[in-house]
Amino acid sequence: MARIAAIDTFRVPPRWIFVRVTTDDGYAGWGEAIVPKRSRAVVGAIEDMAANLQGMEAGRIEDIAQRLRKGAFFRGGAVLATAAAAIEQALWDIKGKVHGLAVHEFLGGAVRNRLRAYAWIGGDEPDDVVEHARQRIEQGFTAVKMNATAALGYVGELETIDAAAARMGALRDAFGNGLDIALDFHGRVHRAALKPLLKELEQFRPMWVEEPVTPENEESLKTLARTAGSIPVATGERLTSRWEFKRLLDSGAVDIIQPDVSLTGLFELEKIARLAEIYDVAVAPHCPNGPVSLAASLQVGFCCPNVVIQEQSLGLHYHQGFSGLPQGDLLDYLTDPQPLTVVDGAFPLNSRAGLGIELDTDKIAAARTDWYLPDPDWTHADGTYAEW
Repeated sequence: MARIAAIDTFRVPPRWIFVRVTTDDGYAGWGEAIVPKRSRAVVGAIEDMAANLQGMEAGRIEDIAQRLRKGAFFRGGAVLATAAAAIEQALWDIKGKVHGLAVHEFLGGAVRNRLRAYAWIGGDEPDDVVEHARQRIEQGFTAVKMNATAALGYVGELETIDAAAARMGALRDAFGNGLDIALDFHGRVHRAALKPLLKELEQFRPMWVEEPVTPENEESLKTLARTAGSIPVATGERLTSRWEFKRLLDSGAVDIIQPDVSLTGLFELEKIARLAEIYDVAVAPHCPNGPVSLAASLQVGFCCPNVVIQEQSLGLHYHQGFSGLPQGDLLDYLTDPQPLTVVDGAFPLNSRAGLGIELDTDKIAAARTDWYLPDPDWTHADGTYAEW
């Protein structure tokens, strides 16, 4: 059996952390970690994990994943979770290549021929959302997402709430109900501000409101479920395991969950999707990330029927020199962009081996750099720190 020979990390623009696992018989698989604002901690965690995995059988993916989550005694948290998830993705990539199968074939096989995708429009304070949405429609998308609002205080400022409603209204005036529009609250709206904001937004029939509260305030979702009216509630991008999602699903307060494969790992994402199916809850995987994270997420989407739509980051504003970093985009490091190219608003089923993509190793090596992504300096008018 092939054994793990090396695990290497590559930080490349715009803000991605690629992980390569190499076996002693010459196979290489790729994974992707996130948490870019703590990238040095992530790389350090991967190096610690790699030291424990040297010489282990690469095909024992679940065994390795269990060890990575439990072996240090202290567990959980985004840094440890994403380090383990990236290594696990790479091991699935290797297993698929060894057997000449796409990863979804190991997880029950495909249930669909295409998976709908959505694209981002606008920024944190977008004033050109109509034109940006028109560009996305021309690219074939029928669903978009934008940040719902700038920073809001504990009691929402009416001008900010009115501005959020005006942006949604402009999109509905321009495109009617033929365009699905999701709103990302980013956990930045406090409980008292949610009520008037949701009341204003309900008339525009959002596809969902995303992360209306932060994970530590998930108890507020029960209240929100009673006040959100007809708007579906989505959340979960910062959660890392089935146990965290089980508590969320048991609450009965969420309609769509959004696990991120670069926090959960690929097999755990599949398990979370199967769990959500029991609760009649849809899955819309979180992925404003790079190509490996997207490829891994799609493998689960192809085999789980309650995965309803896939986020992707092509043309995302974060990639355009975000916080002074060099620019980059989703397809830059692929030898062939076709597997991650959206056709008529959806990703076609990809049956290539492993994660279904090939990375340009020379380009990655040339772009590798010790970039640093600072924390955002988001404050309210009185100087108190705001949720980003």
